Amino acid sequence: MSSTSKSARRWYISGSVQGVGYRYFARHTAHALGLTGYAVNLPDGRVEVYAAGGPDALDEFAGHLRRGPRFSHVRHVEEQEAEVQSHGTFEIR
Repeated sequence: MSSTSKSARRWYISGSVQGVGYRYFARHTAHALGLTGYAVNLPDGRVEVYAAGGPDALDEFAGHLRRGPRFSHVRHVEEQEAEVQSHGTFEIR
């Protein structure tokens, strides 16, 4: 797979990730890397993040998601390959 082809991944992030700006951090980072998708708080306290773009950008994005923003505490990240969906931008849901 070339670095210019588009792929997608979904992450489920657990820890202290709600109420600390995690979704805004994900959106800012995704915009900087040219990714599209979304971030949403889940009822169980996790954050779901979906992103589509080049594999190299997704790898870099995954590293940022594992660190999280300043006031978060990421305990676990589950990563899955996902079907490429068409999103015009990266949104917070």
